[in-house]
Amino acid sequence: MVPGLAFFYAGLVRGKNALSTLLQSFIALAIVGLTWILFGYSLSFGPDVGGFGFIGNLEWAGLHGVSATEAGPYAETIPHQAFMVFQAKFAIITPALIAGAFAERIKFSTFVIFVVAWSTIVYTPLAHWMWGSGGWLGEAGALDFAGGAVVHVSSGAAALAAALIFGRRLGFGQMEMAPHNVPFVVLGASLLWFGWFGFNAGSELGSAGRATSAFVVTHISASTAAVVWVSLDWMINRRPSVVGAATGAVAGLATITPASGFVGPMPAVVIGLGAGALCYTAVWVKTRVRLDDSLDVWAIHGVGGIWGMLAAGLFIGVGFMTLGELTDLSRGRQVLMQLMAIGASFGWAFVTTLGILVVLKYTIGLRVDERQEEEGLDLSQHGEEAYDTRPQ
Repeated sequence: MVPGLAFFYAGLVRGKNALSTLLQSFIALAIVGLTWILFGYSLSFGPDVGGFGFIGNLEWAGLHGVSATEAGPYAETIPHQAFMVFQAKFAIITPALIAGAFAERIKFSTFVIFVVAWSTIVYTPLAHWMWGSGGWLGEAGALDFAGGAVVHVSSGAAALAAALIFGRRLGFGQMEMAPHNVPFVVLGASLLWFGWFGFNAGSELGSAGRATSAFVVTHISASTAAVVWVSLDWMINRRPSVVGAATGAVAGLATITPASGFVGPMPAVVIGLGAGALCYTAVWVKTRVRLDDSLDVWAIHGVGGIWGMLAAGLFIGVGFMTLGELTDLSRGRQVLMQLMAIGASFGWAFVTTLGILVVLKYTIGLRVDERQEEEGLDLSQHGEEAYDTRPQ
């Protein structure tokens, strides 16, 4: 999924920033892959500190006591290390998603520090709250099957904070900033679509019926949201957009994530309809208010994650949307639990991300200077170009 995200994001930026955008996802895979083993996994899933449900301790730091052959406390049928490395993919992709908010203007050194700080300070408590043993959100009864609050609401809230702190790109609203490589966008979305089956179905940690259901509803939601997005583009802009089809699919994937283990096929259609319509509207609103969230992280993952978390409560246990299922009012308490999880994850991610970025802004700085931004991050930060334009 992370290489898929790399191509998706790289295709959406201008050509002079393609390599830097690719590298942001790629280096997040390496950095968080390392910090997760050293301390991230233990903080997220280790024994709770003090019984408060806030954070795990460092008992499993460096994978001490995390067996490659014996099952751990979270999965009875797979080795503890298999669970650990599966959870690493969630920890890795979340800060990589945020990179879309400040694409084309962040210093690479700042990005490296941000990834370490954010994945440690923001992500590990959120993961523990929802999925860790004794985590307070999970104990309260909030549902998040594969990362609606932990991954998508948190990355969307962080992206909103980042867009506000970073400010707009040079020439924003005055010059063309269209995607430079649409085939990259489609390739990335396709890899993401495929990888998301593992993301959602794999969260069952087995091959039972719920894993199958999660696989199926993931595909249904992505398909529905892609059709809705293309249809809206066709009606409003008079042309069906290729980028819109890919973006709609990703919105549908993000939105079904928290509900994928709890809902049936027909609710997945409704969730996909909401994903396409709500996320499309959020992109329009973002554009109207001139918020430079470069690659629409808040609109897709933030708004999609919020709708998906609510949908998990609204449609839990609903398979084919019969009258009896739809008139069951017992889900009211679950909806309240979902609202609590949305508020907690959004508030934590937004405020702590603001704090991290303010500290970085007044220490090492956030953005490249205007000359470097004009030149492009590929050359100014890495001394390389994605495309050789020199005369042959």
